[in-house]
Amino acid sequence: MDLTDEHPGFLRMFTPGKLTVGLFLPLWPYTGDMKRMAGQGDAVRLADRSGFAAIWVRDVPLSDPSFGDVGQVFDPWTYLTWLAAHTSNASLAAGSVVFTLRHPIDLAKQAASIDQLSGGRLVLGAASGDRPAEFPAYGIDFPTRGERYRQAVEMFRTVLESERPTVASPLGRLSGGVDVLPKPVSGRVPLLVTGSSQQDPEWIAEHADGWLTYPGAMVDAAGPRALGENAAAWRKLIPSGRFKPVATNAWIDLVEDRRHERTALRAGFILRTGTDGLLELLGRWQDAGINHVALGVQHGQRPAAEVVAQLAEEVVPHFPALAGPTPQEPTW
Repeated sequence: MDLTDEHPGFLRMFTPGKLTVGLFLPLWPYTGDMKRMAGQGDAVRLADRSGFAAIWVRDVPLSDPSFGDVGQVFDPWTYLTWLAAHTSNASLAAGSVVFTLRHPIDLAKQAASIDQLSGGRLVLGAASGDRPAEFPAYGIDFPTRGERYRQAVEMFRTVLESERPTVASPLGRLSGGVDVLPKPVSGRVPLLVTGSSQQDPEWIAEHADGWLTYPGAMVDAAGPRALGENAAAWRKLIPSGRFKPVATNAWIDLVEDRRHERTALRAGFILRTGTDGLLELLGRWQDAGINHVALGVQHGQRPAAEVVAQLAEEVVPHFPALAGPTPQEPTW
């Protein structure tokens, strides 16, 4: 199924030769007190009406102290439901749901429900999981997660894109006319395979609607060049020359001085930069064939609401959300 002319969320984020900008949640990190997480809604609504192409959430079931931060506090599906109710324009993106820890029937029903409630705005990143402590908690084997990932993606696709499907999978069986409802607004929920997800590039090129990959070095010219080379190599594997986008993310510490040079922090995990340096980097990524970048601001030194407003004024107009079908109003 070709998503390039029918899916509102996909088309707001992706088109050949253009880069759009998204916003990664949370906007500030959890530090032990849920009351201090309050206030992000106003910044999210500003992003939605200011041309950000997407609002992103993560799926982090357990807090693991070895990772340095909790990542995401809220359940992604609950968070996406809240976002569907409080935004009207931006695509709702997951970066990413851990497919190996969730049953594909539940994933399918949750994803299609969000897609329907948001008018077709869901774009779903799908990951195999990189936090080993989560797998024994779910009773799932970590070393063989790649095989389970393929099984989950196949069953997810089948139950969403078929009427009363027959399924015989190691993860479950369907027969006798049972079905998963609702179905997605456009007949399909776009899947972005995240990283390698324990798969080879050929499998990703065949089965993904797009690729969510990591940026690498963000300070010197080698980073954009390497990212572009990886994207170009992957695109050569795509069947029939179809357009399948490449997305990435960047954690930034945006300073008020727009001429501040790009500086790598925390071994390159965070980029401190002014607006000019960020625009130059995004321009390089666009030239390298990257179609979307999700910006995370939670590790910056300034108040996140100020940074979101600055991005909306100084960055997003250069890489705005794309025109496409208007998200459908739910009919119920």
